Amino acid sequence: MLAAGDEIHVLRDPTRGGLATTLNEIAQQSGTGIFLQESSIPVRGSVRAACEVLGFDPMYLANEGRLVAIVPEEIGHDLISAMRKHPHGEGAEIIGRVEANPAGRVMMRTDYGTTRVVDMLSGEMLPRIC
Repeated sequence: MLAAGDEIHVLRDPTRGGLATTLNEIAQQSGTGIFLQESSIPVRGSVRAACEVLGFDPMYLANEGRLVAIVPEEIGHDLISAMRKHPHGEGAEIIGRVEANPAGRVMMRTDYGTTRVVDMLSGEMLPRIC
């Protein structure tokens, strides 16, 4: 990864609280806004199916063995290419961008074309009761 560019701003492990909580922490600590593209976030089909059955949001699941990297846009594609060359980085994707506003917030463009706020996980994630 360092060979692709030495301007890596953030490397984080999204195990606790999942991707949503990790990105909210980064946005709040840096005072920036983070915009995600839902269709770019890699979620295995089996995980997505289990989440639908159990009422979980995959954005809040622990992501053991995963990595969140925030880098300048101009080295993003080089970094992804470098990561994909390693067996543990085969599924690496660019999932969003960092902007000045809304400061401290994470937003996501959904697969339905709408935009939603991605909040930090609070409490324990429980299945919905219908």
